Amino acid sequence: MSLFSSVACPKKQNLPGIENITADTIKVLAIGNSFSQDALEFYLSGLARAAGIPIVIGNLSIGGASLALHWDNASNDKAVYAYRKINAEGKRESRSNVTISEALSDQDWDFVSFQQVSQNAGRFETFIEPLPMLYSYVQEKLQGKETKFVFHQTWAYAQNTTHGGFKQYNRNQLEMYHAIVEVSKRVKELVPIDIVVPSGTAIQNGRTSVIGDNFCRDGFHLDVNIGRYTAAATWFEVISGKSVIGNTFKPEASSANEVEIAQQAAHAAVLNPYKITELAHYKK
Repeated sequence: MSLFSSVACPKKQNLPGIENITADTIKVLAIGNSFSQDALEFYLSGLARAAGIPIVIGNLSIGGASLALHWDNASNDKAVYAYRKINAEGKRESRSNVTISEALSDQDWDFVSFQQVSQNAGRFETFIEPLPMLYSYVQEKLQGKETKFVFHQTWAYAQNTTHGGFKQYNRNQLEMYHAIVEVSKRVKELVPIDIVVPSGTAIQNGRTSVIGDNFCRDGFHLDVNIGRYTAAATWFEVISGKSVIGNTFKPEASSANEVEIAQQAAHAAVLNPYKITELAHYKK
């Protein structure tokens, strides 16, 4: 059986298993690191506003933070996070030395996301202890609010990365990607995750296009234009329930063709979150 599905040019389709949010404003909080910063902080607000969807984005970030570190910080109520928030008008605010509990109480969050540090994203054993404890902590702090819990599926490194964690996957991008996918399928064994945001699959889809393995700027963080835009487009589809194809928002430095590829890669990932969709129409 092929690991790829191939499409000439994926067209706009209904999104499976995603409820449209009817609240006036969507509010999403990530408990993450630089990978959640790449995915949420730069283009998600613009995509939502272009679609007429007010959104508030919060990101609790520590560079290189793992689930184990997040749990330690939560259980000890450590004020160690950079907390950046983008309001519905796209205005950015930033605070230092914030606790997880403070950020959770800052808004009535519709979504709260969890993710693992990138080098361990394909190692299920690193999720078993910290994720259930972190989830229980967050759920208790939310005090019964109707919040959906999100797992952010991060991306495999570029094949030429010098990141030391790549050796855990035999320095093989596809091996790392498939390990991440398997973990994405299994997190619901540990906690009742409502939805998965398949940023990793979206990036891997994009790599089948003419852009190739150029979605990272340093081998593991996303390129500031098409990489970040692809991940943001994936988040947009999942939390809005609306297709990103044809969305008019674009990074200033990106071409129309690059934006189209990113949107198609994201849309295909939401439709098939655990399988690479080859963008056959965008090979040349």
